[in-house]
This record gives sequence, C-alpha cells and structure tokens, in this order.
Amino acid sequence: MKSITVFCGSSSGSNPVYLQQARLLGEKLAEAHIELIYGGAKVGLMGAVADGALSKRGKVTGILPRFLQSKEIAHENLSELILVESMHERKTIMHHRSEGVIALPGGFGTLEEFFEMLTWAQLGLHSKPIGILNTDGFYNSLLVLVQEMVDKGFLKKINQQMILQSEDIELLLEKMNHYKAPAVTKWITTENV
Repeated sequence: MKSITVFCGSSSGSNPVYLQQARLLGEKLAEAHIELIYGGAKVGLMGAVADGALSKRGKVTGILPRFLQSKEIAHENLSELILVESMHERKTIMHHRSEGVIALPGGFGTLEEFFEMLTWAQLGLHSKPIGILNTDGFYNSLLVLVQEMVDKGFLKKINQQMILQSEDIELLLEKMNHYKAPAVTKWITTENV
C-alpha cells in the first residue's frame, strides 16, 4: 500500500494511550513510506497521527471542509491541504486517494466514515482493506455488536471478515497488506453504479 486514509477523533480521549498510539501509527506509516490521508486538522488524534508522520518526514495530505478551516483547526505543516465544500466531498477524495483505511478511536464522525467505507466494500464498490486499530480495546463493544448482526442474520460472516483489527500497529498493517476482498458482494457490481 502506498497510501492509507486514517479516520479518527478530533478529540484526544480520556486515556493518554489514544494520543500515543495515534502518533505512533503516523510514525510507522512514514517509516513504511505510506502516505497518510486524513481529515486535515491539528487537534486531537487527528493532529497526533499527522504530527507522528511529519516527525518521520512522511507525506501527509489533509482533506478539510472550508467551514472547519474557518474555525482555525487546519494543520499548517502538511505536505498538502485540500479544502473542500462538504463532508461528503471530503470522504470521496479520501477514498479515491488511498489504498486502505484505518479507524482509530473517535466519535460519531469516525464511525460514520468507517461504516461508509465498509458498506461500499460490501456492495463491491471497492476492495481496499479496512482496519481498526483497537487501542485499549476501544472497539470491543462494536465488534460484539457486529457479531450480533451475524448471529441474528443481518450480516454475512464473509462481510464481517472484511473488518481487520488488532491492538498492534505492525500486525494490523500486515493483515492489511495480505487482505483479499471477498468475491461475494451484496447486490450490485460497479457496472450498475
């Protein structure tokens, strides 16, 4: 993979390990010569992952809606900052510029972005690896819910397996590098879109 989109919180969270792991992920991506694509902010986990990559001279591209730039949260030291008009445009560009996705801890926005990428994969619109860096077990409850979806007949096991997860950055990246998308899609192919 040459580029990875990271979705994560604009807050730091209550445990310092969230910031530490976000920064370390940025460092590891830079050391592996993987471009970081992210939301463009300098605050919270977003700022930490960017700062980590920049500290190791990595390439960092931020995609930021203009209305957030006006709140003075744009990171000033990025390799590239792309300003867009909407959150949807932001996600679309992040998707097109990356070869994989990692979710770090975050709130509603992080979950929405993560699940949109999963849904697109389930529908066969892309075959990129989608990972969760499960720092301090942050996503354990979500993974239990996903298992419940399978158990209750709302999600196929093969689609559950699209979620790659680990608490270890290097193991997660290894899983992503070896990922093969399922051949079975939900209902449509890219020709239908």
